[in-house]
Amino acid sequence: MLSDKQTSRVVVVGLGRFGSSLALELTARGTEVLGIDSNPKIVQQHAQELTHAVVADTTDPEVMRQLGVDQFQRAVVGIGTDLEASILTTALLVDFDIPHIWAKAVSRQHGRILQRMGAHHVVLPEHEMGERVAHLVTGRMLDFIEFEDDYAMVKTRAPAEAVGMPLDQSRLRSKYGVTVVGVKRPGEGFSYATADTVINRGDVLILAGRTSEVERVADLT
Repeated sequence: MLSDKQTSRVVVVGLGRFGSSLALELTARGTEVLGIDSNPKIVQQHAQELTHAVVADTTDPEVMRQLGVDQFQRAVVGIGTDLEASILTTALLVDFDIPHIWAKAVSRQHGRILQRMGAHHVVLPEHEMGERVAHLVTGRMLDFIEFEDDYAMVKTRAPAEAVGMPLDQSRLRSKYGVTVVGVKRPGEGFSYATADTVINRGDVLILAGRTSEVERVADLT
């Protein structure tokens, strides 16, 4: 059986903007991080900040075994611009039977390839951030997070048709298919919503549901 220390370790391959930011955040949260990059200058920049930082060819299985990468339970491939290295490194981690592999993609096509190679989670940071900001720029939403399978959570102002009545009477769920998860009143913190929660003008709601449905409710504000 693996120890807690073994399961909490993460190897981050590729210390560019995405990989280094992730590695530093994990380190700040107390996670043991092995950072690997082929560029000596980049590794030197992070040598004092990460638990371990090494220069290596991440497509070489023998080198990666010597570093103990095959013993990790969690791995992140942050390589973006070198597509060949990204794909080969991901394939190598899959061959190592690492149970949790996250891989950065620079396009949807790149992401599909990584998924076919066996990556368990594909991240498109530029695309996802662009989509999120687009929702915020329109002014309809105060925050927007989309998950897999076209499901999203948004922070938005309470629509006029829900004001002044309990949630079970507002029919937001039956009419629009969304669930009100939380409510924030001006000057107060968020609280969980119940069927008896009365929505007031100026309240901010956390909604969950299909992306198109939460967008529709946000359009009412």
